[in-house]
Order: sequence, then C-alpha cells, then structure tokens
Amino acid sequence: MSKIKSLWNDRDNQYKYAKWLMQYTKPYIGRIILMMSISLSSTLLSLWMVNISKEIIDNASQGREFGTLIVVYLIMILALQVVGVISGLLSAVLNEKFSFGIRKQVYEKIINSHWMDVKKYHTGDLMTRLTSDAGNIADGIIGTIPAIIQLAIELVLVFFMLFFYSPLLAVFATLIAPVAGIVSWWLGRKLKRLSVKVQESEAAYRSFLQESLANLLIVKSFANEEYAAERLTELREERFHWVFKKAKMGMASSTTMSIAFQMGYIVAFAYGAILVSTKAITYGTMSVFLTLVNRVQSPIMALAHQIPKVVSILASAGRVMELQSIPLEEKLPVEMDTKQVGLGIKDLSFGYSDDIVLRDVSLDVKPGEFVAIIGESGIGKTTLIRLVMSFMSSLQGDICFYNQGGDSLRANASTRQFIAYVPQGNTLFSGTVRENIRMGKLDATEEEMYDALKLSAGYDFVKNLPQGLDTVIGERGHGLSEGQAQRIAIARAFIRKSPVLILDEATSALDEDTELAVLQGLKQLEPRPTCLLITHRKSVLQYCDREIKIENKRTMEM
Repeated sequence: MSKIKSLWNDRDNQYKYAKWLMQYTKPYIGRIILMMSISLSSTLLSLWMVNISKEIIDNASQGREFGTLIVVYLIMILALQVVGVISGLLSAVLNEKFSFGIRKQVYEKIINSHWMDVKKYHTGDLMTRLTSDAGNIADGIIGTIPAIIQLAIELVLVFFMLFFYSPLLAVFATLIAPVAGIVSWWLGRKLKRLSVKVQESEAAYRSFLQESLANLLIVKSFANEEYAAERLTELREERFHWVFKKAKMGMASSTTMSIAFQMGYIVAFAYGAILVSTKAITYGTMSVFLTLVNRVQSPIMALAHQIPKVVSILASAGRVMELQSIPLEEKLPVEMDTKQVGLGIKDLSFGYSDDIVLRDVSLDVKPGEFVAIIGESGIGKTTLIRLVMSFMSSLQGDICFYNQGGDSLRANASTRQFIAYVPQGNTLFSGTVRENIRMGKLDATEEEMYDALKLSAGYDFVKNLPQGLDTVIGERGHGLSEGQAQRIAIARAFIRKSPVLILDEATSALDEDTELAVLQGLKQLEPRPTCLLITHRKSVLQYCDREIKIENKRTMEM
C-alpha cells in the first residue's frame, strides 16, 4: 500500500517517466505484441488442456474410450513446450536489444555532454545507470509490463471459466486472494526497509572491494593487508545480518501467501467432494474446480507482486532521464582553413563554484608559436587548458581559434577536431600499444605509428617489446613504466598532426635525455603546430617562444 501511495504522491514525475518509457518503446511495440500473443496462446492452450483433462477423467470413470484424448493431451503438452521455448528466446533477444538500446543512448549522452557536468556523477553511479537501471527498464518493458497485461487477461478468462462451472467458487477464489494480499503488503512494508538495508550494505561491501583493489599499492605500501581482509569480513558480516533478516521476513510473507492458497484449495476440494458425493458433478468437473481455483488466485497474487517491480521500473527510468537532462555540448560547423591556427583568449573568467579560479585572463598565441604556461600547482593551468578544449561551460569571456586569413571560430566541441592533447598522468587504455596510438588517428598506418614513436622517443622500447606494436598492456598501461606510458601518449598526440598541440606536464615522468629527445621531436613536427606546454621544468622553457605565468588568478608575460 505504501508503494501505491508513493506512486500517487509522485504522480507527476511518474507520468513523465511513463511517457518517456512509451516513447522509447515505440520501435519495439510490434515485437512486444508478438511476444505477448505467443504467451497468451500458451495461456489459452493450458486452459483448453483443463477441459481435455476433464473429458479424460469423465470418460475413464464411465468406461468410455479416452486414448485419443490422451494423444491430444500429449500433443498439447509438446505444443506448450515449443511455445515456451519460442517465447523465451524472443524475450531474451528483445531484452538484450532493448537494454543495449538504452545503454547506447545513455552512453552517447554522456560522451557528448560537457565533461564538467558529467563529472558531477560518481563513476560507479554512472556505471549503475548504464547497467542495472538500463537492465531494469528492459526487464520491465519486455517482462513485467507484458506479464501484467497477460495476467489480467488470464484472470478474466479463468474467472469466467470457473464461473461457468461454479459461480460460488469463482467469487470465493477472487475474494480470498486480496485478503492474503493485504497481509502480504503489511509484511512487505517491513521487507522494503530491509531491502534498503541489504542494498546499502551491498554497496559498502562492493565499494570497499573496488577501492581496495584499485588502490592495492597503497594497501601494500602501508602493510595494511591484514586490516583490509578484516574490514572485508566486517562488511560481509554486516551484509549477512541484513540478508538473513530479509530472508526471514520473505519466508514469513511467502508462508502467508502459501497458507492463503492452501485455504482456497481446501475449500474448493471440500466443496467439490460434497458435490461429487451428491452426484451433482462428475470427477472430471471436480478436477476442473481444483485446477481453476489455483489458476484464478495465482494471477491476482502475481499482479500484486508486480507493483513493486513497476515502481522499480519508473525509478530506474527517472535515473536514466536525469542523465538525459544534461545539456549537450555545443558543436559548431568548422568553416575555416585549419592548417595553421592561433588561439585568442579575451577577458576570460571561470570558477568551479563561487570561488574564481581565473579572472580577466587575456592571451594571444600566434599560429605556430610555442608558449609555456607556468605557475604554482593548483593555480589554474590545467583549468585553462580544459576551457580551451571546451570540456567545461559556464565561462565568462571569449576563447576563439583563428587562422592567418583572419577567419575565427569560437571554442566549442567541434574545435577539438584540430587539437591534439596529452593530459597529465597515465591515460592509456587496456589493449595493445597499436590500439592506444591509433586513438590519435584511427586510420593511421604502421609506418605513421613508427614515425610518431620516433618523434616521441618511444621507437626503440616498442620495437623491443615481445610483440612490438601488438604487445598487450593492462589497465592504465600496466606492464610499462610511467615514462614508457607517457611516450606512447605523446606518440598518440603526434600522430594526429593537428595544427594545435596541448601538452599538460607531458614530460614529467621522463629523464633529462629522453625529455630532450621528445622536445627535439616536437620541434621537428611538420607543419609546425601551435603549442601550449604546461610545465614545471625549466629545461622545457628553452624550446618555447614565450612564457606565460598564472599568478593571482591572472596571466602575465615573463
């Protein structure tokens, strides 16, 4: 009852969620109706079998031939199996396509939205919405909603079929189930609270596993292996406590339901026995009573069980819709020559909150110019680069790219087409070295890859890897040193041959000789790119045309 009440109180949002579900389901309506029709044929076939079984029993009790009916009954059993297999396969295929369709839609929304807006969500939360919520919606649309419709139709058919044989039993069977349902709902309210506790303990358990494995180096470096194992055990015990309490409550609920069913069955059995003893009905008709009493109660109770699932579907739809409300990045057409591009920043101000990080920043980087961005850690250097890359919105001022012909284009998602970027840290993907470099240019040839590796001082070590370019590396470049991973990331940027190159502490993990080789490779790039280099190393400055320092939230020429 509490779930129904919550649905009613939040009916405006539930209506929006339901409307979104209907719109998304439109392309699948035909296949869903086909699946429901197959399932309904199974229901009709099973009800027909009830009458066949009655005829078999009556013929047998009266000494009449019933062999043909047995054959028909066997054929119908086989037909039910075939229909069940077809329905199951169709449901599995539809569920997979539907859930993937939602996941793809959400994934595309995430990757096409502003980075800063997406970063408001925890990665684990995004993954949950992409997997669990999308799967929950698919299960609901392909399984729960058709099941509700099918159960409602089955209830009507069975009720009238039982009413034909005994109006009294039909009314009784439909009345006893709601009584059990009320008791079940009362227990269900407690079960809901326990379910929340189970989910919370499960989240804590999984979060600790994920974080301890992701930070395994920290666990080991502080010799906390024993503590980590004990903490995992504590979390498991907490989870077990709530799982066990939920299981006990679930058993109480299911036992109540079972007793209600048995009561209905006993009443039908007793009533049928009385009628048989008075020869008012045949043995076959009594078997129909017993079968149909169960069949009329089952849909009612099953429909009651579907209500929490409907609430869950709508809740998942709301979580997915929340991501869809994130504004998409602006993408403007690139209608200018981008062979040589400069960067203009005018009166730029930005803050992640009320605290301003950059204030009234103005900067002009000529096409082909190498400019170093220096300053203390946390002063706003990386923030400036993210704004140039249009990873964030809500800025004041203007950032634009221009060419020597005087054409200009405001920074937006499309301007990343002519930018190559080497961010801080290890940014490699699991896979082969080849796949990582190719991300810079998807159609790159092997010769181009080796050329880029030579410029990034990575050629020799890659050639000496067990499978060269096809050597498989793990998550975040596992299997390579930090310096090797950094050189592959630089090669990934170099192979793009973009007119604008941005390096954010790109040589921080390199020794002096390797850094020198990379910087010399940078100078050899043709055509010469416009380059922004964020650095703390003075050795990099000699390769730059200018130095710009960020201090007190503003830029100044050095």
